[in-house]
Amino acid sequence: MSDLETLEAEINTAIAGADSEAALEDVRVAALGKKGSVSEKMKTLGKMSPEERKEMGPALNGLKNRVGEAIAARKEVLKEEALNARLASETVDVSQPLRTTPAEEGRIHPISQVTDELIAIFATWASPLLKARTSRQMS
Repeated sequence: MSDLETLEAEINTAIAGADSEAALEDVRVAALGKKGSVSEKMKTLGKMSPEERKEMGPALNGLKNRVGEAIAARKEVLKEEALNARLASETVDVSQPLRTTPAEEGRIHPISQVTDELIAIFATWASPLLKARTSRQMS
């Protein structure tokens, strides 16, 4: 096996062994991150001769693409497994009554509330004035 095939086999083993999305992200960073194993191989392209670069460049890009696809496929599988586990653990008791939320009960609109408060304030001011006015009219 060549060096790239060995590296790809190791990365695929790590991808298959990832049992959570966090572990899969760690594998992605270790393989494709800034200091990942594939990225380190890509950095050596500049030191190679043009003939070697013509061979290794497409091989490394193909490896990078295959690893990315494998990670994406494993991520979808992990998401599906998590969803299935969640669906299996959660149940809904349809015989229970619905919970009422404050939005369903209703509230007074803030503008209506301020209007009511202003009317109450002016009514307390107007009451003594009306009494004084009616007493003047009576006399």
